Amino acid sequence: MKLKLLSLVLLASLALAKEPNRPECIAPAKPGGGFDLTCKLAQVSLKDTKLLSKPMRTTYMPGGLGVTAYTTMNTSKSKDPNAIVAFSSGTLLNIATGKHGKYDENDVKWLTSVGVDYGIVAVKSDSPYKNLQDLLEALKKDPKAISFGAAGSVGGQDWMQTALLAKAAGVDISQARYVAFEGGGEALTSLLGGHIDVISQGMSETIPHLEAGTVRVLAVFADERLKVEGKAADVLTAKEQGYNVVWPTIRGFYMAPNTPDAAYQWWLDTFTKLQETKDFQEQRDVRGLFEFNKNGAELDAFVKEQVKTFRQLAKEYNLVK
Repeated sequence: MKLKLLSLVLLASLALAKEPNRPECIAPAKPGGGFDLTCKLAQVSLKDTKLLSKPMRTTYMPGGLGVTAYTTMNTSKSKDPNAIVAFSSGTLLNIATGKHGKYDENDVKWLTSVGVDYGIVAVKSDSPYKNLQDLLEALKKDPKAISFGAAGSVGGQDWMQTALLAKAAGVDISQARYVAFEGGGEALTSLLGGHIDVISQGMSETIPHLEAGTVRVLAVFADERLKVEGKAADVLTAKEQGYNVVWPTIRGFYMAPNTPDAAYQWWLDTFTKLQETKDFQEQRDVRGLFEFNKNGAELDAFVKEQVKTFRQLAKEYNLVK
């Protein structure tokens, strides 16, 4: 009897699920970085597949590389059925290091993942550092002579992958000059303008500049070379060059904690369908992402485990007490 009642409740909830009136994708940074890329992936593929009949706008909400957006979804937009918010592994690292203040991994509804990216280190195409060894040798000689730029502050995702590389090379990362930016797009602009020497970010947001020949990627933090079209396929892994550093970056979306169940279910069902379409898969590939599909409860469990792992990593680097 109880099982039958639960089934009726679920069916009633699904019956209430309908397409949002004002679909919105929130990118928690300035335009041009990984969050922007994640929103564009959803925006384009949902339109092409006609799973979303209304145009979805992208709203940029910079501040703490996700902190402002996370707080907003827990306050003024806590019941919003229209908005999905882009997140990455960097979001989970920020939560683990306490940058979200009183809010943690239990304070939003984790919706879906749309792919996995891998971290990289890159320089401008005319940089004197021709390969990873050149960079690390120079870093060992004089850490303060090289400026690293990335999205987020010390302890953030892009800083962390640089710290892991420096540790593998026997360099104290705290001695290097680190310049924090509000998003990967801003960091890339600074690199191309000659204001910083090295950038640390995701491969997906770097590919357009790699193809254009304006940057040189010295290493990708993947287990093996990326199976992609174009120049990214030729980038050596850090492991190939003697440094065992692997940093996958999960990209996806969450929703506000008090989103009505019917609205959450609509988005969940829609992304589950979307992931199976050729249009989505092609759009994901074009953006340099690899398949990583986790939805609803499965994603929620994954997120909780990742945050737990990141809390341990944060302790190792004295980022939390």
